[in-house]
Amino acid sequence: MTEITASLVKDLRERSGAGMMECKKALAEHGGDIEAAMEGLRKSGLAKADKKASRVAAEGRIVLAQDGNTAVLVEINSETDFVAKDDNFAAFTTKVAQTAITTNAGDVEALKAASMGDETVEQARALLIQKVGENVQVRRMVRVDGGANTVAGYVHGGRIGVLIELKGGDAELAKGIAMHVAAMNPPYISAKDVPAEFVAKEKEIELAKMSEKDKSKPAEILEKIISGKIAKIVNEVTLTGQPYALDTDKSVDQVLKAAKAEVVSMHRIAVGEGIEKVVEDYAAEVAKAMQV
Repeated sequence: MTEITASLVKDLRERSGAGMMECKKALAEHGGDIEAAMEGLRKSGLAKADKKASRVAAEGRIVLAQDGNTAVLVEINSETDFVAKDDNFAAFTTKVAQTAITTNAGDVEALKAASMGDETVEQARALLIQKVGENVQVRRMVRVDGGANTVAGYVHGGRIGVLIELKGGDAELAKGIAMHVAAMNPPYISAKDVPAEFVAKEKEIELAKMSEKDKSKPAEILEKIISGKIAKIVNEVTLTGQPYALDTDKSVDQVLKAAKAEVVSMHRIAVGEGIEKVVEDYAAEVAKAMQV
């Protein structure tokens, strides 16, 4: 059995990120064998990660990594904004996004299994949970392989991420369009992408809002009125129809046409969207405890 010295405990702590007492215990359990102790901590980390997996993780970061015209966005969640700003969490997210690029991972499951140095992303996630004491999840990944097209990514405040792929144009324009999408969040690229059901529903709503006097107008005039209202609504929900955020005197469509460019794909993700957050009512919790 190897003597368990302070130096050995310190080495294991630096390698694993686990607490001092956890490292000392792991070394004792494995006869001072640092490699076996490291493996034991990893297994323990996975067990602890499983226990925390049911806890809601709706905070976190969106991270961008890019290599030429290939780019990825990865959403990694934590339970609190405090941990989302932690240096260990930030370093992990940056490394995971870069791993997504270098390993050509096509989806989240492939990314979790990908090698990230001495461990997989999933193993590194489990060890991070030991460090930060919260549930951490690699939730989503978006990948664009642009080939000959121009690809640009933009992340706003670590909470909103956008990837834009352009045919024609240049990197500066693609970045500007990505910034616009981050700010305005258009659901569709252009009018042809708007579902017919959406248009039909909006026509129904606009007709219901009209006065009886307007409804009594000749059919062709009524159709023009409704068509004008629908065109305005479609512009509001499409990227190309919106005023360009970096030059509101022009529409995005006008900016693209001037550059002889076309948006091939558009992706926007925001931290925690679609996750039902748990709101803690501490006042009610204390009041309930006082009644016991």
